[in-house]
Amino acid sequence: MKPAPFEYHAPASVDAAAGLLSDFGETAKVLAGGQSLIPILALRLAAFEHLVDIGRIAELKGIERRGDALWVGACTTQAAIESSAAVTAAVPLLARATPLIGHFQIRNRGTLGGSIAHADPAAEYPAVALALDARMEVVSSRGRRIIPAASYFDGIWTTSMEPEEILAGVYFPVWSGRSGFAVEEVARRHGDFAIAGAAVAVELEAGDRVRRCAIALFGVGAAPVRATAAEIELTGRSLAELDADEIGRLAVAGLDAVPNDLHGSADYRRRVCAAMVARAWKSAAAEAIDD
Repeated sequence: MKPAPFEYHAPASVDAAAGLLSDFGETAKVLAGGQSLIPILALRLAAFEHLVDIGRIAELKGIERRGDALWVGACTTQAAIESSAAVTAAVPLLARATPLIGHFQIRNRGTLGGSIAHADPAAEYPAVALALDARMEVVSSRGRRIIPAASYFDGIWTTSMEPEEILAGVYFPVWSGRSGFAVEEVARRHGDFAIAGAAVAVELEAGDRVRRCAIALFGVGAAPVRATAAEIELTGRSLAELDADEIGRLAVAGLDAVPNDLHGSADYRRRVCAAMVARAWKSAAAEAIDD
């Protein structure tokens, strides 16, 4: 299959790209790394009259510490994130999720912003962004605004961004203190999208009590899911009194509309996701204790 005909645009600045999207409206689509969009176009699952390629815009690339957060430009490649010492030190959860994305060829072209804006419910980056309460910086011809991760992901392949808006970068809060992080998932083959997975962060206070924690689930809904009820239950409790398997069951207890398809039944996905939460919790807690 080949894509339907389209007009290609390669603006040199964010303002120019925003202007094109404003002019063309819903007939245009942003192209970043193209690792999701190009196959969709080739299979004719979607068609657009205009593609606006933002991959060459320098101001959309980079990794910078800005206050209490690490800013990562939307067009920063996944390979650059994977090799970044700054990401490993400041946002370990992002660093650990990256090798799970496809294969190195994909990560050489795929971008942070492309993954988050595409909003695949089985993808790792959206779950990491949700777990860490990341803030999305979006830009249009009307200006810039910040969208919290909690209100960014609307459903399968949909976000709260307007059609003329561009994801410019993401602010990932930097956790301090005795913290641990882990991402676990199950896929049919290495590089496939996850059947179910979990991203977990834990910060401990005196007495190895949970000061705060974050649990985000992916592959088990129309968007990544934050296990808020489980987080509330765990906060303030001692690690010694917590059972990882029970945490897993608690995290998936409120799930509804879990996918039921050829890759796995809804019940299977719940059980796998609970196991991934338990496994990630053990790893994150152990790291926090050693910190």
